[in-house]
Amino acid sequence: MDPHLRNARTTDQPPPALDGELRFDQATRERAADDFGHLVHTEPEAVLLPGSADDVAATIRWAAKRGRTCAAQGQRHSVWGRSGARNGIVAAMSTRHSVGRAASDRIVVGAGATWREVLAATLPRGQTPPVLTDYLDLSVGGTLVVGGVGGTTSRYGVQSDNVISMDVVTGTGQTITCSAQSHSDLFDAVRAGLGQVGVITEATLELVAAPEQVRRFVLVYPNLAGMLKDARLLSAEAGFDAVQGAILAAPTGELSFQLDVAKFFTGSPPDDDLLLAGLSDDPAGRMPGTIAYVDYLERLAGLEAALRDNGQWFHPHPWITTFIGDSHVESLVDDELGRLDPATDLGKFGQIVLSPIRTGAITSPLLRTPSESLCFAFNFVRVPTTADLGDANRLVDSNRALYDRVRNAGGALYPVSAVPMSPEDWRRHFGSAFHRLDEAKRRFDPDHVLTPGYDVFEGVSRR
Repeated sequence: MDPHLRNARTTDQPPPALDGELRFDQATRERAADDFGHLVHTEPEAVLLPGSADDVAATIRWAAKRGRTCAAQGQRHSVWGRSGARNGIVAAMSTRHSVGRAASDRIVVGAGATWREVLAATLPRGQTPPVLTDYLDLSVGGTLVVGGVGGTTSRYGVQSDNVISMDVVTGTGQTITCSAQSHSDLFDAVRAGLGQVGVITEATLELVAAPEQVRRFVLVYPNLAGMLKDARLLSAEAGFDAVQGAILAAPTGELSFQLDVAKFFTGSPPDDDLLLAGLSDDPAGRMPGTIAYVDYLERLAGLEAALRDNGQWFHPHPWITTFIGDSHVESLVDDELGRLDPATDLGKFGQIVLSPIRTGAITSPLLRTPSESLCFAFNFVRVPTTADLGDANRLVDSNRALYDRVRNAGGALYPVSAVPMSPEDWRRHFGSAFHRLDEAKRRFDPDHVLTPGYDVFEGVSRR
């Protein structure tokens, strides 16, 4: 059906019988209209609190019959309103947060479960998902539909590369269990597919043995070139399990270049001299430590607590996350640093993430990275000091200009960013992979019911 004709459909269909609840009250709708970004507000007509996967399927069919759209929301951690559905239906998947008992190499969880809840079930058994985002209070479904990048991505890929199977409700309201062996076309269109063809209701996740401890170093560099040199060296070797970089502003306004590197272990600690051999950081500035694996996973908890205490956690989050190929990273980042005013563009608690990623480990076909074996996550974590929307929108404009420069240098957007994107932008973003998503959309969501907030396809808008 032509999405332009959607509104011609009847709107007097009564709600379906549900195991859960469909809420129409203003307070619930207003909460669903906001997200972590606090930049785009898309108030739905109703909010589904699903009591079962069948509720999701029935509500999608009901929305389609009424000419409405439907979107899933996990923890509403989007920063640009992309889990919204203006005048449509949003499914609050946090009600579907069951976590099964971990088996030898896998665990079955509801899509609304957070990674923290998954770890609560796996760590007591000495198991962990191989890739975890730095922030654990994201939902499983929410990260699988964008990819899910973590410190171990160079070794294991993204989180969507480590899902064994998924139960998915398509845009036609059909429930399908998909995997690499069964309904692989749907499986590949859902993983990092921005929710365009299906709503994940349950996922079977791969597990690996969890280390007990982490030997961690923060390495300090006087300049960008030195940091990048060691980032390349460390990413090419198997010594460290995670290599992440950051550029921070000191109170004086000067920039500090750091690599945060971690070696996981159980039993005897690793040899520091072997791990750090050949590096060019300042040895006097090294900050070593040995911590429990669970504490390493919580390493952002202190920053979150500080931002909650001073109120900045609740301010707009005009963040941008990109990937830039190794061949362009030094010149592009150097140019961006020349444009930077740390105080106004990042804020006291903000930073620029610059972390090496080996792209060969990534297998989700819709996750776009530069066509180089090594790329860098290049992210502006902006933490405004006020809730002023005018200033936040200025930073969104800066994000769009930055993205254009990254794209012109062969880079790619990680689509969790506060960056306006048109359907043509998305076509260019997906490039040769767009046909895969387009064909899946035609097959599994022909009426364009699902996840309109990304504006991926013509004729569908959240505004």
